[in-house]
Amino acid sequence: GYWGGVNINIAVALCVQLYPNTSPASLLRKFFLVFKTWRWPNPVMLTKPHDAGFGLPVWAPGPQTARQVSPMLTPAYPSMNSMANVSRQTLQIMHEEFCRGHEIVDRLWKQHQKKKNAGEDDADPLDWVELFRPSDFFIAYPYYLSLCIVGPTEADVQTWGGFVESRLRILVSGLLGKSLPLSKIQLWPKKIGACVADRSALLTMDQRRNSITYFVGFQVDKLRMRGSQLNVELQMQHFRDWELSRFSPLVSGMDIMAKTFTCKHLPLICFEIYDGAKQSAMKRRRMLRDMDPKRKARRQANKLAELKAKMEAIKKRKEAAAAGDAAKTEDDDENESEKKRKRSDSDVEDETDQMVAVKAEQGSGDVDGGNDGEEDLLENALDTLQDSEGGERKTREDAEADRKKLLSGELLVEGADVAEDEDIDFTGDGEEGRRSFVVNKSKPRLPPTEGGTKVYKDIRALPMKEEEAELLRTAGYTVVSDAETEATIVGGNMPTPFRSKVEDENGEEAASNKKKPKGSIQFRTKFDMVELDANGLIIDKGDNDFAPSKSWKGRMAGFEFKLGERGLGYYRTGKKVVVPSNTAY
Repeated sequence: GYWGGVNINIAVALCVQLYPNTSPASLLRKFFLVFKTWRWPNPVMLTKPHDAGFGLPVWAPGPQTARQVSPMLTPAYPSMNSMANVSRQTLQIMHEEFCRGHEIVDRLWKQHQKKKNAGEDDADPLDWVELFRPSDFFIAYPYYLSLCIVGPTEADVQTWGGFVESRLRILVSGLLGKSLPLSKIQLWPKKIGACVADRSALLTMDQRRNSITYFVGFQVDKLRMRGSQLNVELQMQHFRDWELSRFSPLVSGMDIMAKTFTCKHLPLICFEIYDGAKQSAMKRRRMLRDMDPKRKARRQANKLAELKAKMEAIKKRKEAAAAGDAAKTEDDDENESEKKRKRSDSDVEDETDQMVAVKAEQGSGDVDGGNDGEEDLLENALDTLQDSEGGERKTREDAEADRKKLLSGELLVEGADVAEDEDIDFTGDGEEGRRSFVVNKSKPRLPPTEGGTKVYKDIRALPMKEEEAELLRTAGYTVVSDAETEATIVGGNMPTPFRSKVEDENGEEAASNKKKPKGSIQFRTKFDMVELDANGLIIDKGDNDFAPSKSWKGRMAGFEFKLGERGLGYYRTGKKVVVPSNTAY
């Protein structure tokens, strides 16, 4: 789900096209700037796609490509999307890395320009360590999910692990990312040659010895979270039944074990990529948490609220002291009241200075200068590219809003092929593995015509020209338009043939057209619908305590595979077997 060598080459070639006279040193900074501000899901392409007429499929905007979140087209014929596997979750991670890379490179570039303008000797090289620092994956998330792939032998775990690796993208971006209330999820693409499964798991020594582990980090969206626990067993079982069951031959002992960790309880083998192992990684984690802008904003807001409360308390004490001073005689308490007044004034001045400092600190984080000119030039270039591609014209604000909605999962989600001009949001997997979709209300963006009437482009509106509508009106049909939904109804005043009244010669309604009494058949005994096999026996389809299966398909939580009273399958552990009354053996 991330960029490969072909994608990086196309991205660099695009930056060279946009900045042909830029030096290689500046091109690195331009690279991060371009893809930090790129208007996804607009395609990245070096040349326009063309059809040479050889019958090969060529990428084109339409219903088949509407669900692709970040298309990057190959320049040669046939043009195709080289980033079809990129999901919304991986695009969100890449966009964050582009922003982080641009921030680091831009800070180094400013340091270089400052030294150059000051006439200082450039003997001290720039510090590029921050840009090439190992990933902060194991300290960036509060929760982690380990996927331990086990097999009976080393050869089996290699073939079984390769098959599971090819399906992990479906588990992470599809099942977990779409069905759970998660704000961010990331799969660590490197495998760890160790078994971190729970000690209570029923694994043999060979299985623990022949195992590989992948880690998935995720953040929970507290606004969408209901309850205090997050259960992933349903998604894991769906992954086993619908994806891993396709592997052949499935040998006994091949399985995948899941276990959750917090950041502090991760195994020590995860922190071997950092200098200083886990201790230095935890220090960097605390530093990153303190540098988080949202955390800083919360601290500053709390501090400002405390200072306001202190000023209110000082003001009340000052008013109470003034009222007490007025009640006493001026001659006796003149010196004492003067001291209190000076002390209160000094306290108010200190609190006011602290409030000013906090507000100044808040305002200093919003100041960003030096890149406005470059960003404006890049935005103009993106406007030119968008005009040359054709299609719907969007303003900069609309493009930025669409990109934010895409990264947050509100705009488009990769999935299936849909009809043209439909705005469909993928909500997750429904019953029996079918995907469910929700149609969102589309907003028209077309400007009004010369006559002053607006032309709406809506998925619920019937595309109809005014000439065709006039012909239908002349023929006796009524064209009704609803202003809220823009739904067009043709023939609203024409009765359907089977509802038309048939009259005889005397003008009376025919007897055949009169309403007849309706009859219904009701059974006192309710019958169960069953399915028979070739021998005429009733097929047991299972229930909550039993799942029929002709072969072992892997472990199921809370079940055991055996031949019992209801046949061969998975029986719930510790549950008494009850044969249903509608099943015969």
